[in-house]
Amino acid sequence: MASVAQVLQPVEADLEVLLGNLRDLIGAGHPILQAAAEHLFQAGGKKLRPALVLMLARAVAPGDPMDPRQRRLAEITEMIHTASLVHDDLVDEASTRRGVATVHHLFDPRMAVLAGDFLFAQASWHLANLGSLEVVRLLSRVIMDLAEGEVRQGLHRYDSGQTLEDYLEKSYRKTASLMANSARAVGVLAGLPEPRLESLYRFGRQLGMVFQVVDDCLDFTASDQQLGKPAASDLRAGYLTAPAIFALEEDPGLAERVERRFADPGDLDAALHIVRQGSGLERTHALAHGFAREAEAALTWLPPGQEKAALLGLPEVVLRRLN
Repeated sequence: MASVAQVLQPVEADLEVLLGNLRDLIGAGHPILQAAAEHLFQAGGKKLRPALVLMLARAVAPGDPMDPRQRRLAEITEMIHTASLVHDDLVDEASTRRGVATVHHLFDPRMAVLAGDFLFAQASWHLANLGSLEVVRLLSRVIMDLAEGEVRQGLHRYDSGQTLEDYLEKSYRKTASLMANSARAVGVLAGLPEPRLESLYRFGRQLGMVFQVVDDCLDFTASDQQLGKPAASDLRAGYLTAPAIFALEEDPGLAERVERRFADPGDLDAALHIVRQGSGLERTHALAHGFAREAEAALTWLPPGQEKAALLGLPEVVLRRLN
């Protein structure tokens, strides 16, 4: 079974260049911030978002050399994503991510806020220097979406009245917006017409939704070791994802436990049992499969090649994490 890393193999060399460039872009002169950023970029992870930009850039404009603006776009994408993780970890009070100490745990919360801000500022600076106002608009929208998604999530903790639409909107802002808008930005830099730009956006959006929905399933079914964080941590923290929202429809008694923040003995275990025994996980699987099919359909127009094959294989590889 292919992994995400294997599917992204066509841009493996590009990703190596990207990591080197990121270290140079962060620059010297801010030793603590540089140390924090270095720590983040070395913390593993699939580098899916910049890889997606690089793969799409090669797919829409085959051959070498790649437009340097596309490489810079990939670097900006990773900066924005990494900055959002620093702030997310701080808000969630997470001590590790992917088994590596988080920035606020390694340094301190104040430094984590500054490191995240520093990366957002760096991303904005390099974005302005790309020379495309449309790309600036697209990626600025992403930064707004990330912040709004985090605020919405915080405001709706332990809110049993959330709908599936609320969940999908929050998931778009927190996860899919970056993939969707950076994919569209690739097309803008390549000079593609509007219908192609829309299909790139749709591919990134639906792939991002697959990723989020699969992650939310795994939160209930995977082990702590597989997740790199405690299992069921979202529910425990009061963040209701698709499996829990479906379970609330089937068992109204779950709402009482959620609203009292699992304060009574056995509340959390009972809630987990309700989610795992009902049809919520199965319905969440179906949701992820629907997004995957829509993502694949968005790229049928790409010319044949290893990049197209890899891009079309990505949604399926993400889905396989559920098996």
